[in-house]
Amino acid sequence: MSLSHRIQRPLDHLVLPVVDLATARLRLSALGFSVAPDARHPFGTENACVYFADATYLEPLGIADLQVYENHVRQGAEFVSRDRAFRFRVGEDGLSAVVFKSENAEADHASFAEAGIAAGDLFSFTRKFQRDDGSEAEAGFRLAFAADLRAPDMFFFTCERLAALSPPDDLLAHQNGVTGIATVLIGEDNPMEFEALLQQLSNCHDIDIHPHGVTVEGAGAGFSIFTHEALSSRYGIAPLATGRGLVGRGIVFETVDLANTGDILRQNDIIHETADDLIRVPPASGQGVTFIFKEA
Repeated sequence: MSLSHRIQRPLDHLVLPVVDLATARLRLSALGFSVAPDARHPFGTENACVYFADATYLEPLGIADLQVYENHVRQGAEFVSRDRAFRFRVGEDGLSAVVFKSENAEADHASFAEAGIAAGDLFSFTRKFQRDDGSEAEAGFRLAFAADLRAPDMFFFTCERLAALSPPDDLLAHQNGVTGIATVLIGEDNPMEFEALLQQLSNCHDIDIHPHGVTVEGAGAGFSIFTHEALSSRYGIAPLATGRGLVGRGIVFETVDLANTGDILRQNDIIHETADDLIRVPPASGQGVTFIFKEA
C-alpha cells in the first residue's frame, strides 16, 4: 500500500528519561506545567506525565524498581532494554523515543517488519492510574517498536490503547498556557539519510526539504530533522561534538499567551532567552532537552 493511501500516524507522546520523578516534577512544575500523579509500569519503570489539550503528552520516565527493571532487560524486553542503553550512552536526562498513535499496533508491527525497521516483538501491558475523583482504574496499551541501527540513541513505537486513559481537565490546563506540541526537533549531520524512515514512521508522504534538514508536517505535531549547526542558528541549541545518528534536541510547544509564559519563567527563576517571537529554555535535570515556546 502506498504512503498516500495510508492513514497518517499523529504524535502520541514523547519519552523523556529522567534521573528521578521528583526532580522532573519540580522542574516541570517550575516551567508552568501541570504534572500527573506518579504511575508505575509492571516492568520496573514509572512516569509522571504532562498531558495537553491536543491529545499529546510528555512522559518523564524514571526507574521505580531496579531489580524488576534489570530482570526485564535480561529477558530482552525492548522498552526497558532501550531505556537502559540510552541512560548508559547519553545520560539520565534526554529524549529517547517518539511515539505515534495507533488504531492497530499489530498492523503497524507488520508494516515495520516489511520496511525492515521493526524492533522486538509486539508488546502489551496494563497499568493502574488515578481518576480525578481519587479512585483507581486500569489502562491498557499495545506497542509496536521501530528502530534504525544508524540511530542507536533514539527509537520509535506506535501505541494502541486497549483501555481508556482520559486525563482529568485540571491536568490539561497549564499555568504557562501550553496547549500542545508543535514540533519535535531532531539533530543529525546528514538529515536526508533519514527521510525515508520519517515517512515510514509517520505514514506521511508530504515532506518539506530545507537546505539544512527535512520536516514532516503531518497530522498534529511536526517532526524536523536538522543539522546540529542549523538547530544552533535557528533555535540556539548548542551543537554536539559528534552528530551522527538521530538525537532528540528540542520540543516546540504552542502557548496561548507567550508573554504570560515568560512571566511564569521569570517568577520561577528559570533561565531562558527570548528572540524571534520564541522563548528558549536550555536543558536541565528533569527536563532533558531544550524547550521552546511559541504563541499559537
